[in-house]
Amino acid sequence: MPETLELNTAAKRLYNRAVKGEILEIPPVWLMRQAGRYLPEYMKVREKHSFLEVCHTPELAAEVTLQPIRRFGFDAAILFSDILVPLVPMGADLRFEKGHGPQIANPIRHDEDMRNVKSFDVHDGMADVLEAIRLLRRELPEETALIGFVGAPFTLSTYWIEGGKPEPFANVKRLMYHHPDLFRGLLDRLGDMITDYLLAQVEAGADAVQVFDTWAGIMPAHEFRAFNLPVLQRVFAKLDDAGITATYFAKGSDHLLTEMNELGSRIVSLDWRTPLSRARREMTDGKILQGNLDPTILLADEETIRREVRRVLEEAEGKPHVFNLGHGILPMTPIPSVEILLDEVRRSA
Repeated sequence: MPETLELNTAAKRLYNRAVKGEILEIPPVWLMRQAGRYLPEYMKVREKHSFLEVCHTPELAAEVTLQPIRRFGFDAAILFSDILVPLVPMGADLRFEKGHGPQIANPIRHDEDMRNVKSFDVHDGMADVLEAIRLLRRELPEETALIGFVGAPFTLSTYWIEGGKPEPFANVKRLMYHHPDLFRGLLDRLGDMITDYLLAQVEAGADAVQVFDTWAGIMPAHEFRAFNLPVLQRVFAKLDDAGITATYFAKGSDHLLTEMNELGSRIVSLDWRTPLSRARREMTDGKILQGNLDPTILLADEETIRREVRRVLEEAEGKPHVFNLGHGILPMTPIPSVEILLDEVRRSA
C-alpha cells in the first residue's frame, strides 16, 4: 500500500482520531484483555496450544488478536502477547505454571543477579511478536486501529525481583530502599528495552502503543516521583520525539494523578476508582483520558450495565475520550454483556 494511502486510511480510524484530540460524537471503544479467556474461540485455541506458544507463534497471536474484532467490531485491536515476554531475551527464566501464573526461576535480588541481565536487539529477540503485528496490519479491517504494548519498567521489575506475581512486594521494597542504585539501574535497563520494543512495534505496523504499569499504584506519590517518574519521562519523551501516540495505564493510581500528569504520555488510562471528571480537573487541559468502566459491572444485569456505561460517557462528554474498562475484562464475563456495552456506547449519539 502506498504511504499516502496508508496515512489516509489511518486517519479514518476512530481510535486514531480520538487520541489525536478530536472530539467524536461516539467515542472509539476497545477493552483491555478483549482477547482471552471469556471468548469460547480463544479457549479452543488454548486446548491445543500453551499460552507462551500462542504468544510466540505469529499466526496464533494474530488469530487470537482478531477474534474479538470479528465478534464485536471493536474500534481498536490490541496485540495478544504478555508484558513479561521480552524479559526472556534479557535472561529471565520465565514459565507460566497452570494455576500459579508467571514464575521466574532466577529472580534479581543482588549485584551478581544484575550482571546476568542481557541487552538484546528487539528486532531479533522479539521477531515473532513483530511478525504478528505485520500479519495483523494486513488482516485487520482498514477502519480498525492496532495498539502495541509493553509493561512499564517498574511493573516488569516487580515480577523479576519477586520471581513471579509480586504481591506483597517485600523483595521489591527491600531492593528499592537497601540498594537504590541497583534498583534504578534495573529500571533504566528495562526502560531502554521497552522504548526500543515500542519503536519496533510501530515500525511493524502498530498505530499507537500502551504502557501497562499494573503495580505502580503500590507506591505512594513520593516513591513514584523518586523511582518511577524519571524513567517513564525518558521513555515517553523518546516516543514523543518519534511521533508515537502513547497511553499510560496504572491500576490503583488515584493518588498519583499529579505524577501521571507529568509523565509526557498523551493519553492516560484510568482505573474504575478515579472519576473521569476528577482527573480532568487535576490534569493538564488537553490530556486525553481513556476508561474507565469497572470490569465487574459486566457481570451485572442489562439495566445496570447500560446505566453505568452512560455514566462514564456523561463524565467524558465534551472532551476527547476512548471508552474502555478500568482494568482487564474478567474471564467469567458473559458475551451478551459485552454486546450490551457496545450497543450503549454506539447509541450514545
